[in-house]
Amino acid sequence: MGIFDSVFGKKENTTTKKEALPWIPLEAMDQLEAIAEKSNGRPQVIFKHSNTCGISRMVLNMFEGSYDMDLDIDLYFLTIQNHRDISNRIAEKFDVLHESPQLLVVKNGEVTFHTSHGAISDMDFTKYL
Repeated sequence: MGIFDSVFGKKENTTTKKEALPWIPLEAMDQLEAIAEKSNGRPQVIFKHSNTCGISRMVLNMFEGSYDMDLDIDLYFLTIQNHRDISNRIAEKFDVLHESPQLLVVKNGEVTFHTSHGAISDMDFTKYL
């Protein structure tokens, strides 16, 4: 043990590699019809993210850190800057106001729950599945 270890304490490597979320990139307009159709069998979740917004990055990190890997859903990820047209179509198709970051739960072809910004990390969206 070196002098700095005795003064400051030796840091143990406590970081663990968390399993990557099963994101499905939302990159094509026709995926929205597939999402609506698949939502008849199991919930579909869309996370809309802005890669230029610090709040969106913070909310995404918190969402990823608390995500339950045992959920039986399809999890879609939309980057607003890359596909604003898809984001606009989501607002039209599912009758929700565009926000970012935004989380939407689609069941039986309709958005049954949506929230945005800090409420994403404050809310247990699983009760809407």
